Parts: sequence; structure tokens; C-alpha cells
Amino acid sequence: MQALLQSQFGGAPRPVPAPAPTPPAPEPQTGDEWPLAARTLIDSLIRENIRLKADIKALTEQVALAEHHADHDVLTPTLNRRAFLRDLGRAMGDGRRYGDPACLIYLDLDGFKAINDTYGHAAGDKALIHIAERLNANVREGDSVGRLGGDEFAILLRHADVSVARSKAQKLEAELNIATFEHQGLYLRVGGSFGVRAYEGQASAEEWIAEADAAMFLVKKSSR
Repeated sequence: MQALLQSQFGGAPRPVPAPAPTPPAPEPQTGDEWPLAARTLIDSLIRENIRLKADIKALTEQVALAEHHADHDVLTPTLNRRAFLRDLGRAMGDGRRYGDPACLIYLDLDGFKAINDTYGHAAGDKALIHIAERLNANVREGDSVGRLGGDEFAILLRHADVSVARSKAQKLEAELNIATFEHQGLYLRVGGSFGVRAYEGQASAEEWIAEADAAMFLVKKSSR
């Protein structure tokens, strides 16, 4: 037969190619590989979320602290001059737009230099803090207390007329005359002279402060 095929078609018979090997079937998954990866990813995202929240909280606290330092006096629990002037400007704006009354009380301490000279600057610092705490304790929410420099303070009373402001100044003067603060076992006292000026369309916050300062000077001069 082979000879016949060779005679008919010539040449040696062609080899038949072997069939391609069948690839091995993939091993069946147990179902644990993907859930484990998913849990790892979720845990990583949770940790990252916690870290980001902590970072945001820390940054928020830093911003709040920076804003506080920018607005407050470095020694006493009061506004600094810049922030107090800003509050005065807002009160003036409300007065112009809505007719809201406001008064400014200017305070210059009496006897502060003697405390500094006799007991030192640490006692002077305690005196300033003592005064600031007394002022803060006697104002309403919405009012402002500021240290304008040295031993000079001011109080902005919103929605208050001159009679209310003068009554407040008299009360504060009486309280300062009896209140004491402690320094190295000694109980010291520092008083003050107050000037009152209502907002009456002053051109600027500095002008309003200057008028209250002048009123205070007259009070101090008359008491000597």
C-alpha cells in the first residue's frame, strides 16, 4: 500500500503533527485571596483617613492659636491695640448704618509706676494682669476690653449710652480701689482714672480714643 501511495503521489509520506498540549486548568481559588487584599486596602484607607483627620485638627488648632496671638495682648487677657481698633471700627459702622449707640471708657492706672519702681517689673506685670481680669469680669458678652499700651486700657460698650458708661466707670473705679493682688506675700492695690466718650460720628477710631483719653486726663487732673 505504501508503495502504491508513493507511486501515485511520490515521496515519503508526511508526518502528521502531534496535537498541541492542552494548557493546565487553573487551580480553583479558595475565595480568600481577594477578600484579604480588600481588607488590607480598607485598613490602609482607614489609617490614612485617621491620619488626615489628625493633621487637619492640628492645623486648625494652629490657625486658631495664631489668630488668637494676632489679636490678643502678649501679657494680659485682653485684645491688643490693633484688634481693639478693629472692634471700634465695627461699632462705628453699626452706629452710622443702624444708629446703634456705643461708648468708650478709657482707663489710665494710678500708682502703677510706684509698684514697678518699688517691687520690680514682675509685680508690675501682675498688676496689669489683675486689672485686665477685673475689667473682663465686669463687661457683657459683645463688649471689648483692650490694652492700648503700657498701663492704658479701654473698654468698648456696645448698645450703651453715656449714662450707662459713666455708671460702669464709677463701678470699676470703686472696685479697683478695694481689689488687691498678691506679690511675694504682699497684697498690693492699683487704682485708675476713667474717661468716657460716646460715639458721635467721630471720623476714626483713633479720634474716638483721643477724645476718651482727653476726658480721662480731665478726671485725673481734677482728682489731684
